[in-house]
Amino acid sequence: MNRTISTFLTLLVMTAALTALSIALTQKGYGFGTLGLGRLDGLAGAATFVPLAALYALAGVLMVILPLRAAGWVHANGATPLFLASVLLLASIVGVQLARLAFGDRSALLGLADWQFVFAAGIVAAHLAIDTLRRNVLLRTIAFAAFVAASLACLYWTFRF
Repeated sequence: MNRTISTFLTLLVMTAALTALSIALTQKGYGFGTLGLGRLDGLAGAATFVPLAALYALAGVLMVILPLRAAGWVHANGATPLFLASVLLLASIVGVQLARLAFGDRSALLGLADWQFVFAAGIVAAHLAIDTLRRNVLLRTIAFAAFVAASLACLYWTFRF
């Protein structure tokens, strides 16, 4: 948990500083500030969490059903990098929006009100609870069914309203 929070805060500050630099360069009239800001804005979307959630759910299925050694390998080499990628994306999105707010864009925080951020919260919650889910046979079965349903829903449902 401590590692997650420190990673999130570090990346949030770095992204906010880079976005602030891009906004300042854009306001001064430099064209490469707009290019950098456009790249950061392209990254800052809640829809990027849907495929990450599908991949994490597949890793969750494998962690719940595989024996301990193989599940540990999937956890270390599959689930943890996906978890850290989602923390990185979430920190980047929040950093971009906070930098925009600092430069006077009052509607910047409305970008954080997208309902698809539930997928990011789901990845973080599942990663922090995966050890508990593996201890009990009933919880393992329920987690297996939930991860399969989540993976299929993320892959085949468009989630556009």
